[in-house]
Amino acid sequence: MGTRVIKLNSVLSSILLLCALALVTSQHKARKLFSELTQEQEAAKQIDVEWGQLQLEQSTWAMHARIEAIASSHLQMHVPSAPRVRLVSGSAGTYEDVDGSTRGSSTRKRGRPRAPDTDTLGSRGKR
Repeated sequence: MGTRVIKLNSVLSSILLLCALALVTSQHKARKLFSELTQEQEAAKQIDVEWGQLQLEQSTWAMHARIEAIASSHLQMHVPSAPRVRLVSGSAGTYEDVDGSTRGSSTRKRGRPRAPDTDTLGSRGKR
C-alpha cells in the first residue's frame, strides 16, 4: 500500500507540474496578445487622426472659391454674363434662360446647330 501511495503522489505531482506550466504559458501568451492589441489600437488611433487630416485637406482643395480662382487664372475661364446662361432640363432639346423663358430647341433660326459656349466653367473648358 505504501508504494501505491507513492505512485499516486508522483502521478498527481506530475499532473500538478504540467498544469502549472500550462498556466504560466497561457498567461504569457495572454500578456503578449494584450500588448499587441494595445499597439494595434494605437495604430488605429493614428490612422483615424490621419484620416481626419486628409478629409480636411480634401475639403480645402475642393473649395469653390479656390477652384474658381484656378479656373480664371490658369485656364483663363470666367463666368458668362446672365443672358448667356442657360439651364438645361432633363428632356432633350429644351432649355431655360436665366430670366425663366423656356425654349424648345437649341438651334438657330437658320437651322444650324448652335456652337457650344467655351467661356463657361464646365467640362467644355480648356484643361
